[in-house]
Parts: sequence; C-alpha cells; structure tokens
Amino acid sequence: MNNRSTQAWLVLSHGFNMDGRAASQTITDKIPHLLNLGVEPIVLSAVTGKKDKVIEHHQILPAGPVGLRFDLRHYLKLRISSRFLYRIAMTVISLLLLPFILIEKLLIPVETHWSWAITAYFAGSKIIRTRKPAVIFSTGGAYSAHLAGYWLAKKHGLRWIAEVHDPMIFEGQTNKKIRIRFSAWLEGIICKHADVAWWFTAEALARAKARHPELGDRGHFIIPGANAPSFSRSPYEYGEHLVIGHFGSLADTRNLEIFLRGMQKYLEKHPQHVQQFRLHLYGGAIDSVSAKAIQRFPFPEVVEQFPRLEADPQTGESGRDRVLKRMNAADCLLLLHGTVPFCEEYIPSKLFEYLWTQRPVLALVWHNEQMEKMLLDLGHWSVKADDVDQIVTTLEKLHERWVQKDLADSGLPSPYTTEASTRQIFDIVKNSFARAPMNS
Repeated sequence: MNNRSTQAWLVLSHGFNMDGRAASQTITDKIPHLLNLGVEPIVLSAVTGKKDKVIEHHQILPAGPVGLRFDLRHYLKLRISSRFLYRIAMTVISLLLLPFILIEKLLIPVETHWSWAITAYFAGSKIIRTRKPAVIFSTGGAYSAHLAGYWLAKKHGLRWIAEVHDPMIFEGQTNKKIRIRFSAWLEGIICKHADVAWWFTAEALARAKARHPELGDRGHFIIPGANAPSFSRSPYEYGEHLVIGHFGSLADTRNLEIFLRGMQKYLEKHPQHVQQFRLHLYGGAIDSVSAKAIQRFPFPEVVEQFPRLEADPQTGESGRDRVLKRMNAADCLLLLHGTVPFCEEYIPSKLFEYLWTQRPVLALVWHNEQMEKMLLDLGHWSVKADDVDQIVTTLEKLHERWVQKDLADSGLPSPYTTEASTRQIFDIVKNSFARAPMNS
C-alpha cells in the first residue's frame, strides 16, 4: 500500500445502496468509515440500488439475459410508481428476453448475476485507466464481484482484496452440480490469488483454509457488525401484550415451524397466557413451511403479519430506519438461524441490528458456537434450533420477566460495529501489503 494520505479503492459490489438488503448494507455502511480512514472509494455496482450522491459511483447492467431481467426488475420498481405500469413493463421485458433466458439457463446454469462480471470488467478497466486506484476490493453477496475482481487484478496488476459474505461451499449442498463446481472454482481462485481475503465467521474461514491450504495467513475472519442508525433508541415501554418480533426474510430452510411448535406447547401448558402473547412478523412474503405452520397453529390471534416496511416518501424515513424503530419497541426479538449445514458457517446480519436495540433476543441457533457465544456474552437467549422443549423453557423465563416488568434495555452496547470491522480491514490490508509482495 502506498503512503498517500488519500488513495483510491475500486469497490466492486453487485448490490449497493439497496435499502434494507443485508448484502448491500454490509458494504454500503463501510463507505463513510473508509472515507474517514483516508480511502477514496470508487464504487462499481449494478443498477439495483440508488446512485450515491457523495462518492464516485458507477452503475452498470449485466451482460446476460437472466441477470438483466433481475436487475431491471429492481431498477424499474424504484422508478415506476404505478404497479400496473410496472407489471406491463416487466411482462414486455420478460417476453423479449425469454428465448435468451432459456438458452443461458441451459448452457450456463450458474449464479443469476454471473454475467455482471463481464460488464464490470470492461467498466472497471476504464476506471482503472483513468483513476488509477491502488486496490481492487470485491465484496458479495453475488459472486460476480469476485470474478470481476480477479479478472481486473490479473489484467492490470493491482492488489486484490475479497470479502466473502457467505460460504461458497458447504456440507450438504444440493445445488446443481455445475453451480457447485463454479462456486468451488471461484473459492479456489480467491484463496490462491487474492492478496487478502476474509469471511464473516471463524468456521467459514477454517473450512476454506482446509480446502485451500495455500490461503495461509492471507485469510481472515471479520465480523461485519452494523452501523447505529441516525436516530437514538427509545426507552422500553411495558405494554398490554408481550410482543415477540421477527424481522427479515423467511425461507423453507429458515422457517417458523419449530418455534411455533414450541409456542403451541407453551400456550397449551399455560392457556391463561394466550391473550398476553403476540408474535409480530415483518419482512414480506411467508415461505411455504412457515405458512403451513401458521395455518396449523391453534391460536391464530397470537400471530400478526405485517407488510414489508419500505421507505416513507412523506417523512423521508428509510425502510431500514422504520424497521429498526419497530425492533426497538418489541419486548423480545426472535432470530431464526435455520437447520441446515450452511448455518454452521453463517451468522445472520439481522443479529447485529438486533444487538443495537439492546432488547432481549431469543435466537434459535444451529451448530454455531461463535454465534451462540456472541449472544450469551451479551445476556441473550440461545436455543438449539430443533429443541422444542428448550423453546418452551425459554418462553417461560421470558414471560416471567415480562410480568415482573424486567425487560428493560440491557444497557450493553453492541461491540460489533461497522466502524470496528472497517478499521480491522484497513489495518489488516495495510499490514499485509507492507510486509508482503503482491500475490500472483
């Protein structure tokens, strides 16, 4: 790394400035802290987010029809207020692209956004020739950013650092074989060629190193954390109901079934508490497993579903801030981890927002000691994700504290901040480049 007080980093991120999207939030929130450290970020992203007004930000479409349809869907949704007109536009686009989509899926059945790497390579080369950045920083999320990062570093002889959000290869994968081979190949490229690479959990790093020993001390794990929002937390207020809030997406592999089984067993054991409990669900669509579990749940008045909280055009409040305010008002926050091998190497980004609120967290954790320790160290509940009886016991403790009005904010600020993770990245990169030649 050179000694200029300000140096440019070319940041490659398919998702950037996408309100409420975890992968986008992870890199978007780092930008102010990079600026404070003397780094000048030049961001190259897809058109799916808002164009940044502070830093140099280039937005490009992917080269392939599958990615093009996906990105245009988000792009037009931000710009067409009429739902009817939006549907017409997307129908026309889908019909025009359909033959090419079928060909791409048949010939190249890999990640949806892979072709963004092609346009990112050409746009990135142009930026490199004019702006001469010191470092290429790929982050995702979408693997296309890392593919473009590798191509650009190889072409222009620049340092390359890579932030891997989720493990690319994990036990029990059921994806198509071609997609798995592509992920394995790209993980190998990162481990062999990136000058610095990091994962978000210790287990993800350990397993990547086991597959690719050549990674050596160029590999790290860095907990991403979350920025505190622009508003302050509101003091906790005891209310009529004990509100357990779940925020974020649900999926067949991360669903409400086990938790609702535990809640049903608890309420059947304590029927006098039925009118006291409320489970509030925020985040939009309900997956098929959760939908069936809700349908079977014998206390329908307990479960209340709310639409996804988007930006409010009248107040100017972002969707993320609206969500955080609702989190801040809940008596307890429910965190679902899932019950698949992937979870052993993964920590939901929602956890870091939960920790900011200082509200009690009830987390169903699957074989992840690092995540469990993080929760217990800050006084929260970590329950085995498939243990119904443990859920019942924890709900009994939660209700007892609620009755005693003992659910005030913990007073323990989260140590997992974006500022801390960005400083860690900066120090690792600086020290690595100072003592080692560029990796080939």
